Amino acid sequence: MGIADDAVEVRAHGWRTLAALHGYIEAELERELSKGVQLSVVEYTVLDALARQDGWHMRMQQLARASALSPSATTRLVNRLEDRGLLTRILCDDDRRGIYTELTADGHRLLDTARPVHDAALSRALDGAREVPELVPLVDALPQLSAQPA
Repeated sequence: MGIADDAVEVRAHGWRTLAALHGYIEAELERELSKGVQLSVVEYTVLDALARQDGWHMRMQQLARASALSPSATTRLVNRLEDRGLLTRILCDDDRRGIYTELTADGHRLLDTARPVHDAALSRALDGAREVPELVPLVDALPQLSAQPA
C-alpha cells in the first residue's frame, strides 16, 4: 500500500467513524422523539429550521437543504406536516413557482414540547458515545465545531 492508499484509508476510516457517531445519535433521537412527541428526527429538523427563521418563512429548496432531503422527499414531508397542522405553505407574490413554508401556532407549540426531549436525548447519546473509544475524539470535537463562525 502506497502513501496515497494510506491517505485514502485514513479518510475512509474517519468517514466510517463519523457515520457511526451520526447513526448512534440519530437512533437515540429517533427513539425518544417518536416515543415522546410523535415526531421523527427529520420532522423535528424541519420544525426547528423553520422556527429559527425568526418570523420569516423558507423556500422549499432551502428547507430541502436544511433537512438533507431531496426536493420530492421534502414535498412529501411538508405535505405530512401540513396535514398535521404544524406548518403552512405560502405562495410567493413575486414568483408564482415559489412556495414558502412556515410554522403554524400548533407547530411552534409542538416544537416547544419537543425541544427538551430532543436536547435530553442528544445529551444521553453523546454521553453514550463517550463509552465507545473510537467515538470519543469526535464527541470531544463537537464543542469546537459549534464555536466556529458559520
